[in-house]
Amino acid sequence: MALPVAFFAVFFAWPVVSIVQRGLRPDGAWDLGAIGATLGRSDILDVLGFTVWQAAASTGLTLLVALPEAYVFARFSFPGKGVLRAVVTVPFVLPTVLVGTAFLALVGRGGFTDELWGLRLDASVWAILLAHVFFNYAVVVRTVGGLWAQLDPRQEEAARVLGASRWRAWRSVTLPALVPAVSAAALMVFLFTFTSFGVVQILGGDGYTTLEAEIYRQTARLLDLRTAAVLTLVQFAAVGAILAVHARTARRRETALRLVSPELTARRPRGAGQWALLGGVLASVAVLILLPLGVLVERSFATPEGYGLRYYRALGSLDDAGTFLVPPLEAVGNSLRYAVVATGIAVVIGGLAAAALTRRAGRLVRGFDALLMLPLGVSAVTVGFGFLITLDEPPFDLRASWILVPLAQALVGVPFVVRTMLPVLRAVDERLREAAAVLGASPWRAWREVDLPLVRRALLIAAGFAFAVSLGEFGATVFIARPDSPTLPVAVARLLGRPGELNYGQAMALSTMLMVVCAVCLLLLERLRTDRTTGEF
Repeated sequence: MALPVAFFAVFFAWPVVSIVQRGLRPDGAWDLGAIGATLGRSDILDVLGFTVWQAAASTGLTLLVALPEAYVFARFSFPGKGVLRAVVTVPFVLPTVLVGTAFLALVGRGGFTDELWGLRLDASVWAILLAHVFFNYAVVVRTVGGLWAQLDPRQEEAARVLGASRWRAWRSVTLPALVPAVSAAALMVFLFTFTSFGVVQILGGDGYTTLEAEIYRQTARLLDLRTAAVLTLVQFAAVGAILAVHARTARRRETALRLVSPELTARRPRGAGQWALLGGVLASVAVLILLPLGVLVERSFATPEGYGLRYYRALGSLDDAGTFLVPPLEAVGNSLRYAVVATGIAVVIGGLAAAALTRRAGRLVRGFDALLMLPLGVSAVTVGFGFLITLDEPPFDLRASWILVPLAQALVGVPFVVRTMLPVLRAVDERLREAAAVLGASPWRAWREVDLPLVRRALLIAAGFAFAVSLGEFGATVFIARPDSPTLPVAVARLLGRPGELNYGQAMALSTMLMVVCAVCLLLLERLRTDRTTGEF
């Protein structure tokens, strides 16, 4: 645990604590009255209220749309099911900036719906909610559908034989078994939407602001660290409570069920009703998932002169407005290099953490497990700004170094590595390690000869997820990426922030390139999945 603890202490706890100290202890004495003063402001209360409301609305809407597909994946067998599973998961690994860009092309000014029907939803709450459903759709499908596929349908059939109606049998038998998975999925969706930044930044305009977006505004634009520190504490407390509930729900899911192989539960649809349900789910995937991505690609080729590669060619040169110090196309190479380094760091730190969590138990280790999840919920904006004000003196004088970006990205990748490797490591029979030790193998050789062959594929999957999320990290990177070395999400945000048809087109082209890279990573992960019967990410 030593290296992961040191890593999180230096690159997570220290920057966050420093920001809070700067805001609430500006003159050496704690200004705790700032908490009450800030939370008493009507504009801040509006931000808090909207953050909670949009997270709850996004969660409810995501469950409403995604649960039918979870059932289809669980109980139906049809051609192309594996491809469809990969397609619905693509949005989850896309950067939130790209998601916002896709919906801007779909429902924004001059977008698909604007041109067809004169309907614009940008700068509206509906655009935000739909983008959140698009982003979190796979969370519900994978988490709930994966468990649903392993529930023995014969239990529900037994209830039908005893006289229960179809609805009562489902409500009495299947629903109670699904509640832990549905609760876990709902809590994860709520967490992701509660801390939403990129989507709100692009689609919300000036009228809708979440806690994360407000923290960015207070730090980057207004330089009001006092307010930003209070909002960071509020977000930290809320995320901590969400994670505690999530952990409790996850434990219930792990211990309350007896499962069977999905091959025994899936069958071809029967009857007009089931075929209609399958058709409706496929139509919803086409409209909700494929249409925004397709419009994004179409806009990257649509120029005033007709379809062509003008925007892609423009990425290789500088514009006259000085938006970038280097051609925007260099952001592709920068992002790939940063993501490779961040993946290496995340795999080392996350692998060691997963090994520690496998071999030891107790409150200290459970607390460490919760700590590993905090970067997913604590403000990335706070972490990024904290990097700038803490890592500028020896022995951690890194503010001018390129390594700062991969370090920030690795913080987000580590939880995915831990969650991917931990179940596999826990499944390794301890007696195999003991047998290797009895035969004279050192601990290192026992790990290399016993554990590594068993977890190799899980390690590759973990690395793939870490690479994808590192590639799309935006909240912290927007602060620390140097002007001459922008990443793809930062470059897209800069282009969207400037007026003009060429800037918009280049943003669409860069977003399309980023989407392709993320989709390729996901398809590779689908081929490497070690256990296709689980609903875990």
